[in-house]
Amino acid sequence: MRTAVVILNWNTEGLLRAFLPGLLGSCPADAQVVVADNGSTDGSLQMLASEFPGVRVIPLGQNYGFTGGYNRALAQIEAEYFVLINSDIDVSPGWLEPLVEYMDAHPECGVCGPKLHALVPSADGGYSRLNRFEYAGAAGGYLDFFGFPFCRGRVMNRVAEDVGQYDSVRNVLWVTGACLVTRSSLWRELGGLDNRFFAHMEEIDYCWRACLSGRTVTVVPDSCVWHLGGGTLAPDSPFKLELNYRNNLLMLRKNLPATVGRFRSRVIICLRYVLDWMSAVVYLLTGKVPYWRAVGRGHKGYRQLKGDVPASVGTGQVGGYKKICVILQSLLRGAGIFRYLDRRYEDSH
Repeated sequence: MRTAVVILNWNTEGLLRAFLPGLLGSCPADAQVVVADNGSTDGSLQMLASEFPGVRVIPLGQNYGFTGGYNRALAQIEAEYFVLINSDIDVSPGWLEPLVEYMDAHPECGVCGPKLHALVPSADGGYSRLNRFEYAGAAGGYLDFFGFPFCRGRVMNRVAEDVGQYDSVRNVLWVTGACLVTRSSLWRELGGLDNRFFAHMEEIDYCWRACLSGRTVTVVPDSCVWHLGGGTLAPDSPFKLELNYRNNLLMLRKNLPATVGRFRSRVIICLRYVLDWMSAVVYLLTGKVPYWRAVGRGHKGYRQLKGDVPASVGTGQVGGYKKICVILQSLLRGAGIFRYLDRRYEDSH
């Protein structure tokens, strides 16, 4: 098999029924769609057996999270390219070919992804495609000086319309795990995703390690998919917030030393502690007590895991790590943040 397109499912029977037919119809003959199931209890396996009997299903038996689920599933698959794709992704014919063709033509590329547009429920019970970028990955992502992720087309909670401003191929630091293509050889070399993350920011960590290994991570805008988002964890989930705080610190502890040096990485992580607890105070003062607690649990989880986190090694040449404070710039510039970032990073290419 040349390309394995793998959905990791956990209790998303309705999404599979809605989007799996389009995915199956869009894939070329040398690509196989596989559904790995993380111990679903909503009837997903029964539905797949009755409505999609030709689809290969890998039952994992329990919920190992995004990281453990994909690591276990891909260990059972032989292919040149792995495509990680969410069950809430809507695709059009021809979305996959530009990604594989780019990887074929650029052996230095280890990971690539499409542009990500927003998908929203429609009044008729279906879904509507928007020409607006989607929060999870937009047109590829960077990290700011303090390790906060932002995207071409998404900064904080602000997203931009797609008017062709990101229609050139561009190397970035990370592409979203909602739809990501990687060489299977690189996957095995890097050891796949870090199981400690469970979910959230694991793809940023993977892409960062790919960059440190000397590969590029690239957005290929000739491919575009639509993402619903929130199919497994709601955007305002305190558990999701806890994972984000914990995993962001784990990711920095792993990858910052090889990127900026050990001393600077320690200073940046200390500053992140301060910023995180400032945000916790804001949550508390605004009555968002579950979020305040989520910050504490995230930091507690980080302290429990940080001793087991080996530092990444590599060249240190990571262009997607930007020396700005994206939160401050967003507060200062409002809707003008995209013009500022585009002048600074897009126009320089």
